[in-house]
Amino acid sequence: MMNSKTDRMCAKSFVALLFFSCLADVAVANGETGISPPLALEPGKAPPLPGQGPLAAPRSAGQTGFPTALTAAVTPPAAPRSPAAVALGQKLFFDGRLSGDGTVACATCHDAARAFTDGRSVSIGIHGRVGQRNSPTVLNALYNKTQFWDGRAATLEQQAAMPITNPFEMGSTSLANAVSGIAGDRDYQVQFMMAFGRGVNEQDLLRAIAAYERTLASFDSPFDHFIAGDGDAISGAAKRGWELFNTKARCNLCHARSADKRDVTTFTDNDFHNIGIGILRHRVGPLAEQAEHELAQGHPPALDTAAITSEMSVLGRFLVTKRPADTAAFKTPDLRNVLVTGPYFHDGSMQTLWDVMDHYNKGDGLTDPWLDDGIQPLAMTEPEIDDLVAFLASLTSAPYKKVGDEEFARQFAVSRTDRPQRDNARAFGPKPKRLPF
Repeated sequence: MMNSKTDRMCAKSFVALLFFSCLADVAVANGETGISPPLALEPGKAPPLPGQGPLAAPRSAGQTGFPTALTAAVTPPAAPRSPAAVALGQKLFFDGRLSGDGTVACATCHDAARAFTDGRSVSIGIHGRVGQRNSPTVLNALYNKTQFWDGRAATLEQQAAMPITNPFEMGSTSLANAVSGIAGDRDYQVQFMMAFGRGVNEQDLLRAIAAYERTLASFDSPFDHFIAGDGDAISGAAKRGWELFNTKARCNLCHARSADKRDVTTFTDNDFHNIGIGILRHRVGPLAEQAEHELAQGHPPALDTAAITSEMSVLGRFLVTKRPADTAAFKTPDLRNVLVTGPYFHDGSMQTLWDVMDHYNKGDGLTDPWLDDGIQPLAMTEPEIDDLVAFLASLTSAPYKKVGDEEFARQFAVSRTDRPQRDNARAFGPKPKRLPF
């Protein structure tokens, strides 16, 4: 006989686990294992160019949860908004001719079918060159105050330029060379004239890509419907997860615009934090000295190359600011569609959302002298971790519902047998002392 609230909660958690376990078994039996893994590549070969498909289309401002005022505030007054400019940007986004050998496009790392990510731990570009960082989603990038994991670009226009010439990404020798690859195309000549009233040129190429990216606002999730008043839009587990997110789990310290007010829109503070990911695998001190010497002038191409192609990538925001406090700090990502944008963190080192929760639960990285003050053991129980993941899954936008359901089933099944980040002794133990700078 159940004689306590804890007993009842455990029974409910068991029923939920049993349901999702059965769902996972059905998905596996039917060959539905979430987002299909990226194809293995031949050495020296770039990933195949993704097609556009219906998920590449600009998003509607009529989505439930769409922040009209915020969108207007973050859109530069001079940014092109015409359908002609957006259509041009969409075509450019998927065009491999902007790369050095015609094999890589923006969409190579930002596939619309994968919620504008590539499903890989780290990006792979021209000639199969492997980068140092995970490809973040372009969905809702218009709300970022800075772009890239280290914030080295201030605008979407600046961000669009850098991968085109990065030797590990699209590999063009210059932006002018990329433009020359399409300048003779009659369709592009017409589209540039319609969008900007002049011929093919570098500035308008970047403005068009940014114009398209600003249409990729992604809301209309079950959580948005819940906030709009539909109490049945998310599960009880997701509701409990939402409470934990803002209290015991401390997620709101970084994933909210203000730690003292619940954020239902962007789920990021647009700041940079060292959360203890991967730092102990690198010689951070010597790397910082090397970066200060080699990147002293702050030239964007040199910074971009270091961030993607070298071990200095681990320094994160420090590459941009040279401030010791920014050592190995990376930008807080928006959590919308997080279920379908794994692997997770700047280095793609976590494979499931349960791994992510385990990392935070044990307060990983406490021997890292630059660790963010907010990182500490959380003592989250297994049912609470399940609830948190259920909440995160409720942030999946409507166009990705099917793939999100499949991915949840896949990750859930993995989490029942494989939890490499779990350490309950640390999660429930006292907070260790931090090392000084």
